[in-house]
Amino acid sequence: MEKPQPERVKKILELLDREYGTEYRCYLNHENAWQLLIAVILSAQCTDARVNIVTKDLFQKYDTLEKFANADQAELEKDIHSTGFFRMKAKNIISCARVLMERFNGEVPRTIEELTSLAGVGRKTANVIRGNIYHDPSIVVDTHVKRISRKLGFVQSSDPEKIEYELMEILPKDHWILYNIHIITLGRTICTARKPKCNECFLKEYCPQES
Repeated sequence: MEKPQPERVKKILELLDREYGTEYRCYLNHENAWQLLIAVILSAQCTDARVNIVTKDLFQKYDTLEKFANADQAELEKDIHSTGFFRMKAKNIISCARVLMERFNGEVPRTIEELTSLAGVGRKTANVIRGNIYHDPSIVVDTHVKRISRKLGFVQSSDPEKIEYELMEILPKDHWILYNIHIITLGRTICTARKPKCNECFLKEYCPQES
């Protein structure tokens, strides 16, 4: 498959900007970097809405990174049970918190290499932190970005890391973070996985599956 034409990419981005604005926003509630890191770990195979319900009480109970580092795993598992995969998530959260305290002086690191060295942190989680906390241009490939980017003909791979690099080649850097925000919104409201509302979509003119 050939790369999408730059003019077509530009037009799609303009339509996304017009529809959704250009304000950066994060769907996971947090007050600082380590809270966002924990929220993203919890969000694996779980909705942001459910994570926000859980973290509302969780971040009051464990209101410092030290409390997560010293948490009892069985108790933390109960606290996050409704997010699914709670045993692995609890183990990773405690490990993360301890490493942040021991190696990074309680600060969430900035580089993708340091971030992905933490338990339970892959490129997607690392890029969420880099984009939302440090505002470093980063492309987050979640299920919406993977599915809709392929549907638009922007990428051909099904591997998230390859998709990330393919999108880096065609998207201007000033839209790397925005693209994820826009596509999540589109994927939740119009271009849904089960029953896309193609007739209502403002991108239908530029979608290969609709032309």
